[in-house]
Amino acid sequence: MPGACADTVGVEEEFLLVDTASARTVMRADAVLARVRDTELTKFHAELAGTQVEAATGPCTGVAALGEALRQARETLAAVAAEVGVGLVSRGTPHVLSTQPVVGEGDRYQRVLTTYAGLVDDYEACGCHVHVGVPDRETAVAVLNHVRGWLPTLLALSANSPDRGYASWRTVLQSRFPGAKVPPVFADAADYDAHVERMVTCGTLVDVAQTFWLVRLSSKLPTVEFRAADAAAEVDDAVLQAALSRALVHTAYQDLLDGKEQRPVRDDVCAAAVWTASRHGLHGPAVDPWQECRVPATAVLDNLVKHVTPALEARGELALVQDLVAQRV
Repeated sequence: MPGACADTVGVEEEFLLVDTASARTVMRADAVLARVRDTELTKFHAELAGTQVEAATGPCTGVAALGEALRQARETLAAVAAEVGVGLVSRGTPHVLSTQPVVGEGDRYQRVLTTYAGLVDDYEACGCHVHVGVPDRETAVAVLNHVRGWLPTLLALSANSPDRGYASWRTVLQSRFPGAKVPPVFADAADYDAHVERMVTCGTLVDVAQTFWLVRLSSKLPTVEFRAADAAAEVDDAVLQAALSRALVHTAYQDLLDGKEQRPVRDDVCAAAVWTASRHGLHGPAVDPWQECRVPATAVLDNLVKHVTPALEARGELALVQDLVAQRV
């Protein structure tokens, strides 16, 4: 078994650029990114849609430092967006879609467009992605197996794209892509890599860096990447996702050290839990992946907090998480 689990956590936030009068998304990512400058805390990137920009923090050990990095990134992007005459919005999907094609420039983006055709014509979905440091890829895959059942709860907690009766319309849009779900159980890192390469060979993924799972291994960083959450409405929403995601990784890691097997959950029940979370968020029923039945969404959230309480206590973050959760239920 490897050494201690890493303490680092980082967040990637995707934002929409909008016309301030109509709230319609606009293709101004190139203009914003040409003016914004990376900092020691944060790097800024293009996204699939030219109506989106991304801010990615570096690895942080404390959630206070992470929150400050996120605040500074939002302030910087909002100021630069204003300079080019647009607004910055943190929401899972736009209030009003762009009236023009939104896929940005670049060879990889064009391959995505060619592969998925009409699925990306109006795909302007934004997420809050949390990267948690892990010792190695074998540990990372074992962690994936342990956290699968909690992903719908992270989604429900984050729901920030209300549309057409859904709390998270972003999740509905994302579900159109092949494999956009809770990942399967993997035997080890080789099994994980073989699965991704097989999907590339089958033509449903553009390359090995692209998967649509709600949690995955980063293709570039020694991290587990949580991708269930909608874009965070406020910085504290992103901080809460980061704290819970890291606590889930640390809890899973401790279970591995203690020789505890992951609690098995069925793929079809996980799918039902994801759909229910996207439909109702925290304000309605949820599916408990272990009991395999409907329960109040707040009950599953309470179970999540209890599950990771030792990890949160170890980092002095339990009171903060309990307060942030209480503000959202």
